[in-house]
Amino acid sequence: MNDTDYMRIALDLAAKGMGTVSPNPMVGAVIVKEGEIIGTGWHRRAGETHAERNALADCSRSPEGSTMYVTLEPCCHYGKQPPCTDAIINAGIHRVVVGSSDPNPLVSGKGIDILRSSGIQVTENVLKDECDRLNEIFFHYITGGTPFVIMKYAMTMDGKIAAYTGLSQWITGGEARSHVQLQRHRCRGIMVGTGTVLADDPLLTCRLPGAESPLRIICDTSLRTPLSSRLVRTAGDVPTVIATCLDDERFHKPYEKAGCRILVLPSENGHIDLRRLIKVLGSEGIDSILLEGGGTLNWAALNSGIVNKVQAYIAPKLFGGRDAKTPVEGQGVLSPAEGFKLKNSTITKLGSDFLIESEVEEDVHRDS
Repeated sequence: MNDTDYMRIALDLAAKGMGTVSPNPMVGAVIVKEGEIIGTGWHRRAGETHAERNALADCSRSPEGSTMYVTLEPCCHYGKQPPCTDAIINAGIHRVVVGSSDPNPLVSGKGIDILRSSGIQVTENVLKDECDRLNEIFFHYITGGTPFVIMKYAMTMDGKIAAYTGLSQWITGGEARSHVQLQRHRCRGIMVGTGTVLADDPLLTCRLPGAESPLRIICDTSLRTPLSSRLVRTAGDVPTVIATCLDDERFHKPYEKAGCRILVLPSENGHIDLRRLIKVLGSEGIDSILLEGGGTLNWAALNSGIVNKVQAYIAPKLFGGRDAKTPVEGQGVLSPAEGFKLKNSTITKLGSDFLIESEVEEDVHRDS
């Protein structure tokens, strides 16, 4: 086995922290001595021991003189845990192989410099792209302070998210829907618009065993969410925020009594200022949002420039229908040249369905 092989094992370990380490990064570590893996570890939960120290604690024999493979540059500052660089140096590790550099200003190259100044050999950027992709949420949040927004939708091959009757359950199969639950587990927030609430009366919880549900965020400009909706009726059990432009507190009280939090925001083009909304959510520690709204909210989110990634679940079906809804509505662009550009696309087969994931290019903001 070589450096790449061991780093892949570390990546698999790191992914076990999905949904539990936020707002920290997912990190995995593998310790190899004389061609044998003697210790493994990953960051299990925010505030708990980091991957490097877990791997050292797992060692079946002395790690002195060994090589450590770690998906992210070891930390070198005191937070809720002490610096991992100290543990690596004290353990007598001979060489450290790193996947990603840490963009956190408290680390950002300092961890690697400390290791090298202590005589430890450091090899950087092994499977860098894969390691970077694993922590795209953390990298975005730690450098900008706003949530990483993923626009998710399921559609047919002719681009419909519902039949002309409005019925939409179910477009995709069980495997694709299970994958959506993983995304809900991964993200700290899930956002919809009033139209989705009125049409589908969703619950927006994570149904994976033992998983916590994300914060539910309803974009409701004029406060039309029914008090009888499942989101409002379960707000006492699952944290729920209603973002609105209506500042009359008399209308807030029934929702607050049900357990909802009302967040009053300024309007922009007759709707909630989405850029202001994500700044507020980011300041409260929400590092990621899964956008599960309909075509109206998707257009507004794209047009405001808050979307970082698109996840399109595509079913091998055709609905037809001149008036059947599509994933992105609104006014639309004036010409093909002005379309929102996506990059670095990947395709994953999920049962009979396909998931296409693409990053949104940063120069597509329309309302700047």
